[in-house]
Amino acid sequence: MTERVIALVDAGRHKPLPPVTGPAASPAQDRLGRALRDLRISVTDRCNFRCVYCMPKEVFGKDYPYLAHSELLSFEEITRLAKIFVDQGIEKIRLTGGEPLLRRNIERLIEMLAAISLPNGESVELTLTTNASLLAKKARALKDAGLARVTVSLDALDDPTFMAMNDADFPVAKVLAGIDAADAAGLAPVKINMVVKRGVNEHSILPMARRFKGSGHVLRFIEFMDVGATNGWRMDDVIASREIIRMLSEHMPIEPIDPNYPGEVAERWRYRDGSGEIGVISSVTQAFCRSCTRARISTEGMLYTCLFATAGYDFRDLLRGGKSDAEIRAAIAAVWSVRDDRYSEIRSAETAPQRKIEMSYIGG
Repeated sequence: MTERVIALVDAGRHKPLPPVTGPAASPAQDRLGRALRDLRISVTDRCNFRCVYCMPKEVFGKDYPYLAHSELLSFEEITRLAKIFVDQGIEKIRLTGGEPLLRRNIERLIEMLAAISLPNGESVELTLTTNASLLAKKARALKDAGLARVTVSLDALDDPTFMAMNDADFPVAKVLAGIDAADAAGLAPVKINMVVKRGVNEHSILPMARRFKGSGHVLRFIEFMDVGATNGWRMDDVIASREIIRMLSEHMPIEPIDPNYPGEVAERWRYRDGSGEIGVISSVTQAFCRSCTRARISTEGMLYTCLFATAGYDFRDLLRGGKSDAEIRAAIAAVWSVRDDRYSEIRSAETAPQRKIEMSYIGG
């Protein structure tokens, strides 16, 4: 099979920073009145899985040109930027990738970030999303470093289906061992994300629900999204969350519950017998843009204000160009103040094929 090389970074797709017109307002709000509350930081563009909805092997092959180490934000740069974002209202930081546990000495970065305090003196909430391939051996160290919780990607319980999704010959048992290790280390409740793609793994919906019902973990079903330009997304491959809820309710009675906080992405449901909860993320059929509070920092310091963005703002240049914290803070506020992203609400046959930034580059 011939590989298609699709660059993750394109200098022509950088946006110029908007002008700074005055002192940075805090908390920052965008044009639709949405606050800045959540920051996702990608720490590596590499992954040891080749999931068909994220890093398909025909694009991300063995010769794929990943970023050089010098191009990545250092731990010190990440921590400095995170502190400035906290000054602008950030309360929660999630580390993503690629696969973040592939970043060498990730525990040290977690220690540095865990030391950041919110204006009220409380610690910033620090979480991490992982494919769990390295979680069994790292869970205790991650917890000791200050990580609060993990989210694990798991798309099926049987090896043939799971391997068809991850395309890496990695067995389910090792992911389950990682989840157990995270639970034992206190990185709980573990959230488990299942991307559902029609014709591939929808038969795993009920087995996944039964496996984690009563476990204390929270299983979340995610509609197959048109992120990036490499996953061959088609609307026909999407199984709507309402269909998933209907399927589950026929076998395990559930009822809706309120969100944990404003802007929560997952719609929450609980089992009526009190044995836990599930979530659905309706990123295609039920847009949640109007309450989105998330900003994303790419592996080499680009700021993106939407998961479906086509371009971002270069903050590595600010970090390495001698700008003060106050100047960077003002730049963040300026970017957020002009934000009007609502891609999921305006998705169409014309917008879906647009070349958007890859999920493996800015995290899900």
